[in-house]
Amino acid sequence: MRHETRTAGGTTLAVLYADTPSADVRRRAEELLGEHGAVLVRGLGLTDADAFHGAVTLFGDSLIDSYRGGNTPRAAVSDGVFTSTEYPARFDISLHNEMSYARSWPSRLFFGCLTAPETGGATPVCDGGALLAALPPEVRERFASGVVYRQHLHGGFGLGKSWQATFETEDRAVVERFLEDSGARYAWTSDGGLRVSQHRPGVRHNPRTGADTWFNQADQWHPSNLPDDEAETLLSLIDDVDELPHWVTYGDGTPLSDDDLAHVRKAQRENRLAEPWQVGDIMIVDNMSVLHGREAYTGDRKIVVSMT
Repeated sequence: MRHETRTAGGTTLAVLYADTPSADVRRRAEELLGEHGAVLVRGLGLTDADAFHGAVTLFGDSLIDSYRGGNTPRAAVSDGVFTSTEYPARFDISLHNEMSYARSWPSRLFFGCLTAPETGGATPVCDGGALLAALPPEVRERFASGVVYRQHLHGGFGLGKSWQATFETEDRAVVERFLEDSGARYAWTSDGGLRVSQHRPGVRHNPRTGADTWFNQADQWHPSNLPDDEAETLLSLIDDVDELPHWVTYGDGTPLSDDDLAHVRKAQRENRLAEPWQVGDIMIVDNMSVLHGREAYTGDRKIVVSMT
C-alpha cells in the first residue's frame, strides 16, 4: 500500500492505492483522513452498488438509510446507498458541507465511482478551515453570528421540492415532529405548502483539528448561486423572496451582501482541489472538515453516495 497527496491552496487530498478492501486499508485510510480530512482510495475495482456497499461497511459506522429533510434531489439505490445529487450535467454543483443547514448532519461521506464521465465530473473538495482563514475578518464575523435557512416547500405542484418528497411522508404530523425535534420554525400555507426557517451557526468548532471551520451552505442557498438564465427565470416567477424554494439570510435576518458572497466564492476557488474520477474509486470526506461539490460533465457518470 502506498499513498500520494494532492494539494491546492490549503486543501490536501490523500490518494491511497489498494487492491482490495481490508482492515489494513481501513486503518491506513483512517490515519490519512485524520491528517487531511479527505482520502481517495484507488484501485479497488468496484463496479456496482453492492460492491460499494460492502466496501463502505468496512470503513464506517452504520450507514444512514434515509435522506429525510435533505434539500437536494437524490434517490435510494439500496440500503444506505444513494445516487449523488441529481442535477443537470451541464452545471457545476457548488462546494458545500452536506446538510449543514440541519440540526444533525452526516459525519462522513463516501463517494463511489461506478461509471467515470467522459470529461469533467470530478467531485472537488475544499478545506473548511482554509476557506475560513482566507476570508476578511469582518466577513468571518458576520457568518460566525449564524445564518437562517428558509424553505418554501410546495404541497405537490410548484417550484422546487414538495414537503412530501423532502420529508419522505404524506403525514403532516410526522413532518411537524421532525421539525420540532430539529428546532426549526415552520408554518403551513393556505395552498398546502410548508415554510421552514432554521437558524444555524455559520462557523463551528472542528474536533478533528481543534480549530474553527466554515460549516454552512449560505452561498449555495442564495439565488445568485443559480446559473444566470435559471436565476432570471426563477425570480421572474415570484413576487417575494419568501416564495423561493430556498434562500438564506444572516442570523439577524439581513440579506447576504454581494461583497461577502464574492469573498466566500473567491476563498473556495483558491482552496479548491479536483481529482478526476477513475472507476472503482472511493472518496471518504470528513463532512465538518471538508466541503465537496461536482463539476459539470459530459458522457455517462454514475457516482453513488453513502453517509455515516
